[in-house]
Amino acid sequence: MTNRSTGKTPFSIVYTKQPNTALDISVLPKCKSNAAATFTDRFTEMLSNVRQQLIQANQKYKTAADVHRRQRLFNVGDLVMVRLRRERFPSGTYSKLARRKIGPLLITKKINDNAYTVALPADCNTSPTFNVSDIWPYVPPDDGLLQFSSSESSSSETGED
Repeated sequence: MTNRSTGKTPFSIVYTKQPNTALDISVLPKCKSNAAATFTDRFTEMLSNVRQQLIQANQKYKTAADVHRRQRLFNVGDLVMVRLRRERFPSGTYSKLARRKIGPLLITKKINDNAYTVALPADCNTSPTFNVSDIWPYVPPDDGLLQFSSSESSSSETGED
């Protein structure tokens, strides 16, 4: 069966042809001939072509995956919200009624663009290092006054009956 990345079967990449018999699979001793030299030259050229096809296929897969990826960068000292997944807790300690996100928490260390360490509360028995996919920037709530504009509240405030 041909590989979708290389366009060839693994056997044909290694042995440059499809197997005919069991003898084709066996290893032959090294010999010094012009035919063997041209064979090795063609073999190395074919391997370099396969490598180039693999690089192009991997690049194609990466660009397809990057379409859905968004880069989020945080700095040390930023306030963030952290998602706690079930996998982060020892068995039996996770409750499905517990909060999904906790925060605001302070970022204490940036490991790389993909991993950060946060200052977790003492009662959280999990690792303080989180992947960027589990971190959201903290947006404080508005401190503005809430204005309700319902017809009941406006008629009772003005004293009309």
